[in-house]
Amino acid sequence: MLRAVAAQRATMSLSCEPDLFIDGFSCCDQVTAHDLARHGFIRPGEGAGPRVRAEITEAGRAALAAAAQSTRAA
Repeated sequence: MLRAVAAQRATMSLSCEPDLFIDGFSCCDQVTAHDLARHGFIRPGEGAGPRVRAEITEAGRAALAAAAQSTRAA
């Protein structure tokens, strides 16, 4: 999910428990999407309407970098 957000393929709803959409389709694991937003890995971008572009935060970028480093070390 973080990779899709980083690649600007994701949008999210502007609600207290934001839903994530990737390539226009509802993400199948909304619990994880909610957790990513709640813990500050993704956030809504600027805009108005029912959905806005999802943005990755610095914490999200750090998590992706750590995952990539773990993959390389294995």
